[in-house]
Amino acid sequence: MKTALYDMAIIGGGINGCGIARDAAGRGVSVFLAEQNDLASGTSSASTKLIHGGLRYLEYYEFRLVREALHEREVLLNAAPHIIWPLRFILPHHKGLRPAWLIRLGLFLYDHIGGRKLLPGTSHVDLLTDIAGQPLKKQFRKGFEYSDCWVMDSRLVTLNAMDAASKGAKICTRTQLLTATRRDGLWKLKLLDKKSGKQFYIESKVLINASGPWLDELLTHITHSATREHIRMVKGSHIIVNKLFDHERAYIFQNEDGRIIFAIPYEDAFTLIGTTDQDFHGNPDEVSISEEETDYLCKAASEYFVTEITKGDVVGSFSGIRPLFDDGKSEAKAATRDYVLKLDAEGKKAPLLSIYGGKITTYRKLAESVLEKVARFLPETDSEWTEQSTFPGGNFSPDNFEDEVQEFRDRLPFLTHKLATRLFRTYGTCVYEMSRKIQDKNDLGTPFGHDLHRFEVDYLIDHEWAQCAEDILWRRTKLGLFLTTDQTQTLDKYIKQKTEG
Repeated sequence: MKTALYDMAIIGGGINGCGIARDAAGRGVSVFLAEQNDLASGTSSASTKLIHGGLRYLEYYEFRLVREALHEREVLLNAAPHIIWPLRFILPHHKGLRPAWLIRLGLFLYDHIGGRKLLPGTSHVDLLTDIAGQPLKKQFRKGFEYSDCWVMDSRLVTLNAMDAASKGAKICTRTQLLTATRRDGLWKLKLLDKKSGKQFYIESKVLINASGPWLDELLTHITHSATREHIRMVKGSHIIVNKLFDHERAYIFQNEDGRIIFAIPYEDAFTLIGTTDQDFHGNPDEVSISEEETDYLCKAASEYFVTEITKGDVVGSFSGIRPLFDDGKSEAKAATRDYVLKLDAEGKKAPLLSIYGGKITTYRKLAESVLEKVARFLPETDSEWTEQSTFPGGNFSPDNFEDEVQEFRDRLPFLTHKLATRLFRTYGTCVYEMSRKIQDKNDLGTPFGHDLHRFEVDYLIDHEWAQCAEDILWRRTKLGLFLTTDQTQTLDKYIKQKTEG
C-alpha cells in the first residue's frame, strides 16, 4: 500500500497547530494534523478566555506583541462573532500600587497603537455610583474602564480545525507520533491510532512541531540536528466560584506582588478568577491547581470584593501550561509571551519547524509567520487570506447577534430563549445545519441534562471530532459545570454506543 504524502505534517491540535492547518489548507497546501488526545485538550482550553492586547505586557516593553494582539482582537471579533464578543473591564485604582498617571499612559497606548475601530475606548468610572462598584470594598472610589474581548477558547480551536478540514486538511485526533525520521528529502512519520491500536505511516515535505508543553518531549521522537532550545513551562491556574456580581463587566485587579488577576462573568452562573504564574517542572499531562495557587487567588480577589472568597467557595478549577521560550528572565510573570519559531533545515534535509510560546490572541499571525518561514520548501501557494475570512458559523455582523438569535427562534419557536441563545452563541449559523431535521420538540432527542439533547451530541460527534462526554462537556461546551455524575455517565454510554455500534 502506498504511503500517503503531504506537503505539511503538523503535530499538535491546539490553537497554533489548528490555526496553521487552516491557513495552509486555504492556500492549497496538503496538510496532515495529528493530535494525541482531543482538540484543545491542553493549554488551548485552559486560558483566561480573553482575546486581548495584554495591558500588562506594556510594562515589559513588548510593544510589537501588544500592537499585533490589539489588531488581531478586532480581526477575530469580525471572524467569529458567535464565540467572541466585546467585554468591558473595570480597573479599580488605589494608592500604593501603579500610579494613576502610569495607568492612564498605558490605557492611552492601549487605545491607540492597535488601530481600534469596533470597540469603545477607555473611560473613567466612579465606583461609588456605578453598579460596578457595588461588589467592591468602599475604599475603591475611582477606576478606569476599557475594552477587550471574551472567547470560547476551545471552540476557536475546533472552528480552525473544521475550516481546515473543509479545505482538504486531514485532522486526526487520538493519534500519537511515535517516530519521525528524515529519508530522501522527506519526513517519514510513524503514528499510532490510539482508539484502534493500529500503527500507520505518512510522509511529509515539512514537519511542524506545534505540541506546546510537550515540545521538548516530542523532539526526542524526532531525528533532528538543531541546537536544542528549551521551553519554559509556566503554569497558569484559575478558580470558578458562584456568581459574585450581577452585571456583565469584568474586573482586572492589581496585586501587591506586581501581578494582576481577572474576575470575569462565566457561563451565566459563575465568576472566573485567574490567573497565576508559576514555573512548572512536571509532566504536562498531570498539571493541576495547587493549594498555594487556590489560596493566592482567593486572597487576591478578597482584597477587592466585599464578599470574602475562601476555598469552600470554589466550585471548579483548571490549570494549563504556557510553553514559553526560555529567555532567561528570572520571574515567570516576566518571561516573554511572544512566539519564537525555530527552523531546522540544514542543507537538503527536510525542514522541521518548532513553535515556542504564543498567545491565543495572536495565533493567526503566528500561522502566517510559519507559512512564510517554510514557504520555500512547499509548492507555490496562494497568498495570505485569513484576515478577511470568517469561521464556520460566523458569517454575520457582531452587532446583529440578538437579531440572529431571534431569527433562529422563528425557525424553531418551541425552543426557549435561553437554549436558542446558548446554541447560537456556541455554533452561530451552523445551528441551521445542526437542526435541519428538527420539526418539533420531540425531534430534539434524548435529554442528557441542562438542555443538552441528542441532536446536539450527534452533531458534535459527526462534525467536531467529539468522542467522549469530556470532549463535549468541557471543550465543545462548558456544560460539565451543570451536569451531574450520573448524567455524564449516561452521556458517555450513549456516545460509546453511537461511535462503536
